[in-house]
Amino acid sequence: MYRTLLAIAFTAAAACATAQVTVIRARWLIDGLSAQPLANAEIVIRGNRIAEVYTAGTRAAPAGAQLIDLGQATVLPGLIDCHTHIFLQGEVPAAGGYDVQLLKFPASYRVARAIVAARRALEQGFTTIRDVETEGAGYGDVGVKQAINEGYIPGPRMFVVTRAISTTGGYNLEGYAPEIEVPKGAQLIDGPVEARKAAREQLDHGADWIKVYMTHRSWVDRQGALVSQPTLTTEELKAIVDEAHGWHRRVACHAYNGLGLQRALDGGCDSIEHGLEISDAQIAQMVRQGTWLVPTLAVYYYDHDPPDTPSGQRDRKRVAVHGVSFQKALRAGVRIAFGTDVGGFVWSDPIAQEFVKEVEFGMTPMQAIQSATARAAELLDTPELGRVAPGAYADLVAVGSDPLADIAALQHVSFVMKDGVVFRQ
Repeated sequence: MYRTLLAIAFTAAAACATAQVTVIRARWLIDGLSAQPLANAEIVIRGNRIAEVYTAGTRAAPAGAQLIDLGQATVLPGLIDCHTHIFLQGEVPAAGGYDVQLLKFPASYRVARAIVAARRALEQGFTTIRDVETEGAGYGDVGVKQAINEGYIPGPRMFVVTRAISTTGGYNLEGYAPEIEVPKGAQLIDGPVEARKAAREQLDHGADWIKVYMTHRSWVDRQGALVSQPTLTTEELKAIVDEAHGWHRRVACHAYNGLGLQRALDGGCDSIEHGLEISDAQIAQMVRQGTWLVPTLAVYYYDHDPPDTPSGQRDRKRVAVHGVSFQKALRAGVRIAFGTDVGGFVWSDPIAQEFVKEVEFGMTPMQAIQSATARAAELLDTPELGRVAPGAYADLVAVGSDPLADIAALQHVSFVMKDGVVFRQ
């Protein structure tokens, strides 16, 4: 037994010694952790891990290392989007909208589109994503993740939630004759027993996170307030959270506002997704409990219905309350991680437009960057991500101008490395 362990140790040491050594040199480094960038940085990479970070000229680069000199560029950790949908493509209502995917598109077609979306994320510098449900495509995200991990297709590291969970009357498809059985975009449950069973099924089939819809429809009432339909009860959610936490997994809760959001907090969810309108008391509860907020700001500026329609009034009310809630949460110290809801808008649009909204509503550029690097990695409970430091994964991106001066620079990534391999240069 001792000889076997010794052999394994020697094999690992030999692999480390023979791993490709690369040195990245750039004018500036934003490492995801520090308050200020490092000038004239050099990053030593061995295999798929960062080995050293230092100022150029303070020590000699390893002999035989490959040098990648990025000149005046700013290097950052690979970006992390904590709220994506690779199985959505910003569906156009005139082309059938959401429903046509579940009613007419073959599963193979939807997977092909998801593969393109995954590649698009990586092209834009998002080396990690948390994809928060397949919208009726079952466990397709598990297969896409496996294909990426095994090198068959390019794409980011993926944390997947598979089917997501809601209740009867709590998810699309809707509006069909009651005698017609139509597919639903999420797994629907009623009662704590069914809730726990659904969580077990999804975890057993490869879910890294569980996603729960705590609100569904929303509208503006006669007093002009945003109202959202609650879905799961607190008891149903507690069963899901208890099961997921027992597997050392976390639970993300889609919650707009009101009773559904309150149930999400009382039920112990780990992250609130969207959080369009969060009361002062709910913000205080999030701070006490350590609940994360993934606000997805930019997506709510897309595709508003006409202002004289109920849906158009709802769209504008969402925008009006969302920024205010984000600002209050930020000031109160709520933990905030970057997420975009891309798929809700087309993947050809810049994912990094979300940074602009974060800064517009009060984050400093450095806070916005950290929301998509070290803070996002903390939400994902994966400290090897989101930072440029010894031991971290060699996931790096670079932009040609200073994102601390203009956060929109992150929409123009010119260099992408994932796992020590250059994807874009």
